[in-house]
Amino acid sequence: MTAATDPGAGRATRGPLDGVKVVDLATLFAGPLAAAFLGDFGADVVKVEHPAKPDPSRGHGPARDGVGLWWKVLGRNKRTVTLNLSDPDGAALLRRLLADADVLVENFRPGTLERWGLGPAELHAVNPRLVIARISGFGQVGPYARRPGFGTLAEAMSGFAAATGEPDGPPTLPPFGLADSVSALAAAYAVMLALRARDATGAGQVVDLAIIEPIMAMLGPQITWYDQLGYIQPRLGNRSNNNAPRNTYRCADGRWVAVSTSAQSIAERVLRLVGRPELIDEPWFATGSGRAAHADELDAAVSAWVAKRDRDEVVAAFEAAQAAVAPVYDVRDILADPQYAALGTVHSVPDEELGEVRMQNVPFRLTDTPGEIRHAGRRHGQDTDAVFGALGLSADQLAALRERGVL
Repeated sequence: MTAATDPGAGRATRGPLDGVKVVDLATLFAGPLAAAFLGDFGADVVKVEHPAKPDPSRGHGPARDGVGLWWKVLGRNKRTVTLNLSDPDGAALLRRLLADADVLVENFRPGTLERWGLGPAELHAVNPRLVIARISGFGQVGPYARRPGFGTLAEAMSGFAAATGEPDGPPTLPPFGLADSVSALAAAYAVMLALRARDATGAGQVVDLAIIEPIMAMLGPQITWYDQLGYIQPRLGNRSNNNAPRNTYRCADGRWVAVSTSAQSIAERVLRLVGRPELIDEPWFATGSGRAAHADELDAAVSAWVAKRDRDEVVAAFEAAQAAVAPVYDVRDILADPQYAALGTVHSVPDEELGEVRMQNVPFRLTDTPGEIRHAGRRHGQDTDAVFGALGLSADQLAALRERGVL
């Protein structure tokens, strides 16, 4: 097997999850991304797709020469097999695959695995140590449990959309899978907790993650505010009720910067920089909420100063004043930025179909057991014969199951 075809090629160090076997049955985003996060740190992830219906993410978004690019990111560090779980022989093969697995990630509608004889009770009878991560829109219980659920619905129902957008505009949804991505991080964290608990008990357990919940947990104290004060977070655009100036500002060259003044000392530096030091002496300037109440005046001061200067000049001046600023980047800026280069945030990954593809690297660094993207998403079912052959199936058996549509 050559480095170009070996899913483990290029691994420089042992990841902290080396030896952990993950079976990924999920489709689209939250579940597969959670499995990818585990694979980034050494887990052996086997991605299971239907023989005739690949993960829809393979067809989402732009493609190059017919090769879906989103899948290259989402399918990284995974071996790919095909299996029809609704066929009894397919369900039996999954049980065999899970007999020595550590983690199962699935996002079928609640009740689907049980209908196929693959519910937690049946799977724990095969492997009591298995951690089963069940990711669904609304969770495994409750009146909405069997509804189809997607990240967009979670962004709407969590309170995120209601609080996002301009004050006189509609609720605003993000142009990317925010709720799914937050859920993926939460699911990977939950799996690690369950594996840690298994170290003590020897038993696996079920993780029930509803996509509507993790994004809500990221929205701060909104529920507590309402519980104690009856306060409902309004839409504020780029402003904040907690401090000002806090906004995006257009520079003379048409580019934008974002300014934050969460700390009082930073707010004072910004106003001195933009030539309005007299505002610092106003009684209301002494608190974040007081400044927020005068956001129009503060925004006008900052905006007028920024509008006369190109972005690079603005950033340099803010840095010299030790005030908090960031350029508003698109992907071209990210790829040219020296800070991202120093962190290794963008990684070039070898790929059989595309030759090489750049993508975001693992999202943090460990000094002794770093994560690594070893390869991009592989072709549909590329590792089917190798994975099931390792379970003892002969070439004739594999061919017969493929003929019947089980593989």
